Amino acid sequence: MNASDPVLSKRFGAGSRDQRLARVRLWLFEQQQSLKNAFLKSGDADILTAAHARVIDELIATLVRPHGESLPVAIVAVGGYGRGELFPYSDLDLLFLYDTQEPEAAKIAETILYFLWDLGLTVGQAHRSVEDTIALAGQDITIRTNLLDARFVTGERAIFDRFRERFEKEVISGAVQEFIDTKLTERDARHRRFGDSRYMLEPNIKEGKGGLRDVHTLWWLARYAYGVRDFKELAEKKILTAQEFDMFNQARQFLCKVRCFLHYQAGRAEDRLTFDRQHALAVSMGYAHPSVNRAIERFMRRYFVAVRTVGATTRIFCSLLEEGKKRTPRKSFAWLWQSPWKLGPFRLDGERLNVKNEQAFEQHPVWMLEMFRVSQQHGIDIHPRALQLMARSLKRIDDKVQQDPEANAIFLDILLSKKAPETTLRRMSEAGVLGKFIPDFGRVIGQTQFNMYHVYTVDEHTLVAIGVLHALESGTERKELPAASDAIGRIKQRRVLYIALLCHDIAKGRGSDHSELGEKLATKLATRLGLSQDEVETTAWLVRQHLLFTNTAFKRDADDPKTIQDFVAQVQSSERLKLLFVLTVADMRAVSPNVWNGWKASLLRDLYTRTEQCIGTGQVGLKQYQTEQFRQDLLKLLPGWRTEDIDHYLEQGTPGFLAGCSLPRHAAIARMLRQSKTMPLLLDTQHDYERQITEITVCTPDQHGLFSKIAGAMSLAGANIINAKIFTLKDGMAVDIFQVQDATGDVFARADRLAKLSVYLEQTLSGEMDLIEAFEERRSAYGNPSHRAVPVPGQVFVENDASNIASVIELTGHDRTGFLYEVTRAIAELGLSIVTAHISTYGTQVADVFYVKDIFGMKVMHDSKIQQIREKLLAVVNN
Repeated sequence: MNASDPVLSKRFGAGSRDQRLARVRLWLFEQQQSLKNAFLKSGDADILTAAHARVIDELIATLVRPHGESLPVAIVAVGGYGRGELFPYSDLDLLFLYDTQEPEAAKIAETILYFLWDLGLTVGQAHRSVEDTIALAGQDITIRTNLLDARFVTGERAIFDRFRERFEKEVISGAVQEFIDTKLTERDARHRRFGDSRYMLEPNIKEGKGGLRDVHTLWWLARYAYGVRDFKELAEKKILTAQEFDMFNQARQFLCKVRCFLHYQAGRAEDRLTFDRQHALAVSMGYAHPSVNRAIERFMRRYFVAVRTVGATTRIFCSLLEEGKKRTPRKSFAWLWQSPWKLGPFRLDGERLNVKNEQAFEQHPVWMLEMFRVSQQHGIDIHPRALQLMARSLKRIDDKVQQDPEANAIFLDILLSKKAPETTLRRMSEAGVLGKFIPDFGRVIGQTQFNMYHVYTVDEHTLVAIGVLHALESGTERKELPAASDAIGRIKQRRVLYIALLCHDIAKGRGSDHSELGEKLATKLATRLGLSQDEVETTAWLVRQHLLFTNTAFKRDADDPKTIQDFVAQVQSSERLKLLFVLTVADMRAVSPNVWNGWKASLLRDLYTRTEQCIGTGQVGLKQYQTEQFRQDLLKLLPGWRTEDIDHYLEQGTPGFLAGCSLPRHAAIARMLRQSKTMPLLLDTQHDYERQITEITVCTPDQHGLFSKIAGAMSLAGANIINAKIFTLKDGMAVDIFQVQDATGDVFARADRLAKLSVYLEQTLSGEMDLIEAFEERRSAYGNPSHRAVPVPGQVFVENDASNIASVIELTGHDRTGFLYEVTRAIAELGLSIVTAHISTYGTQVADVFYVKDIFGMKVMHDSKIQQIREKLLAVVNN
């Protein structure tokens, strides 16, 4: 049995259990504080985690001591604790191992566990005989994996030794391939659960791709396949070269260090590297900078280097396992029909593409690009040894290679290939080749995007977008994206589209408008790649205007003829319209799995259709409400109504109102207005599951600040307004039409929430509910600190050229509970009436647009009034 710490033993002296517990709790706190202080000085996570494990060892050994020297149980550490890698707030995994179950063994386990629990420690535990443990390890791979890290702590050593001997002979020695294949399958499934990308902006440093769980997986594979007892043996046994091991170990140590700092910062077990923690971590780990964003960027770039290194080491290691027949080879039959002359200067090594000599890339640096092209064309993986040689020869990709026509032609073939360009480009990027060949792209590798809208780094977002483009072109997205799939099939300048998408965010992170600078970089790259002058100009235009489609569709009123006319003036041709539409769809789909929805798709599709019609005919297609046919169609939808009733209804509406609603919506509003004589507030709710919105029409007598009050009530009920049209009829009735979604971006269809919305509206409009007070309570209860971690400067713009009938107010700022209510209340206090509203939320940022008129129903034209609007709304935005 291990000797226990005599100082700790004294703390178990006389007194009640509670008194002893208090003394031990104080001792443990002092030990943990001492470890924390030492770590904050040294930054050495290996020392900290090993020392923490020893402290717990001493604690458990002392807890066992009163039970005597000869014990019927071995107490075994497993999992991370078993590896001697115990992070500040990690769980303890214990195995109580015995030959036969005895009351004394159960008593010892109970004593230890209850004491540890009372100390506030989280303990995972199992009680098993040696026989049962060996049997379960043979059947359950999770248990088997846990036991690979088993380490004796205290108790009867002979029991543990018998277990270890049988485990090595009966479990580890057999079914090596099965274990390795299963663990790699588990790893792939875990990657998919956590985003399947190393370049997530808020990664999970433990479970994410390239994180610590991948480090552990490599360890388990090495432990199982080669019997290593320590990471250093990977180099000592020549499994990895000294350089490979050093790079891997530095990455591992960095990730461990991050996790330790993250635990201390959170005060609990925490593995999510969220925005609100990144800056404090950056400062703690020595990446401080006067600019918060710059500090985070430097820190996160180091993180992405680490996870990429873990991935590269895993690929090399898995290749060695296959060569040693310890892993089932990947199924690939491409080699069956590949003749040597089709592989150019390369050869097949097993089932992978390799070079014929180790100086190949030093002598012919263009071959690095050619190897990826051959791999892509024939569906053959590149051998890890070839990737190693590339890494050593990256410096050979200099300006001469970048300007080489042959090299540029090879790259263009890869980018435009019908065979998964995203996959090949990602492999080129991870090998370091893409960033060297296109230095401007290399500058955005690992570039953080400081919002909670994007979930990927700039480079990963771009590669995902290229994958979306390829899917559109191959027809796999036709069912979900019919308009974009049709448009891409009619595009003539295909290579312009791919190069523009590659460059659309290439200038991010340089401190200026990335669209303007990107235009210049795209011109330079397109010229280098051999495009014609016309193609170069179109590529540059696409990059400069790559946000035009979304800004128009989401922030402007498509029912206003001037919106379409202005958009047509900027797009000019049908070809550019199709190019910009498809690029926009690919860009949006690559932002985040949760950004795209039916509503946004319908807005983009509607703008595309109207613009295409206007370019073709010269006319803006608007709804024709003046015709006799319109009256007759409306009469059919209102059985029992007379022609005079229809005429009266039409007389009450303005041209904008009559043109701004569909025929069925007019019928519903007409019914509501007829009932309004006896009911002061009427609601009509329609769910559009295809567009993922709920349309709520509110009919009520007009009053000052009506929009603001309705918006506040809807927000309190959990409805997110994304679009609104506000109409005041000639008889003083207000008809406000809102498109809303729930918090998940779907229809607002739950009956309880709709009922709550109705009650809140009645209480708000009648004055029973104080919205300011309600939002203060909501804000304090549901505040989200991570939102403020991402800087979003408040901005307010007032524009008079976007519409012929209204001024347009556009504002951006941090989202928060009650934001829309506060803004619209301020607009009402300014004496302005809202005509239409377009509400967009991008992660933590809101971008809201309001078409407004003054008290005379005119645009706001006076400079002093415009300045007053800006100042008042900016104060609200920055509150």
